[in-house]
Amino acid sequence: MFTGIVEELGEIVGVEPLGDSARLAIRGPLVTQDAVHGASIAVNGVCLTVVDLKDDVFTADIMKETLDRSALGGVEPGSRVNLERPVRLADRLGGHLVQGHVDGVAEIVSREPGEHWDVVTVSLPPELSRYVVGKGSITVDGISLTVVEAATDWFTVSLIPTTLALTTLGHKGPGDPVNLEVDVVAKYVERLMGADR
Repeated sequence: MFTGIVEELGEIVGVEPLGDSARLAIRGPLVTQDAVHGASIAVNGVCLTVVDLKDDVFTADIMKETLDRSALGGVEPGSRVNLERPVRLADRLGGHLVQGHVDGVAEIVSREPGEHWDVVTVSLPPELSRYVVGKGSITVDGISLTVVEAATDWFTVSLIPTTLALTTLGHKGPGDPVNLEVDVVAKYVERLMGADR
C-alpha cells in the first residue's frame, strides 16, 4: 500500500526485453537505502517487486499484464520515474490509499502555466470516468492528486511548485502518457452497491 507521495525522482538505467515481459533497472538512492530482495517499490504508480539490488540500483520484472495496463513499456534508459516505498502502518497517510495497481493509461492533453502552479488536463478513458469526481482523489504516475474538474473524457489537476519540481509531471507535456489509478474506495462502493453485477 502506498500514499501517492513521491519520495524520489529516479532514473531508468536499463531495459531488458524478455518477450512478453521485461526487466527494468532503476536508480533510486533514497528508496534503495532500506530495500531488500522482495520489497515493493512503486514506479510511476506501478507496484514492482525488487528482484536484485546493487548499490543504488534495483531491478524489477514487469509482466505482460503490467506492460498492457501501464506506460512502463515505453520507458527507456534515461527516462525519469516517480519512486515511492510502501507506507508503514505507523506513518501518516499524506496522500490517499494507493495500491500501485494501474487502472489505465491516459495522455496529458494540455497544461496551463500559472504564476505559481500549472493546471494540467488529462484524458480520461471511458471505463474510468465514473470513478473520477471533482475534489476526489486520483493517482497520476503514482502521484496522489486532487481532481479540480471532471468531465466524461478528461479531468484537470493543479500542480503546486513541489510537484512540478520533484515529479515527472513537472517535465511531461501534451501527448505524454501517464498511468492512472482511480480511488479504490469508489470501486468497492460500486461493487457493494451491485453496479457491476
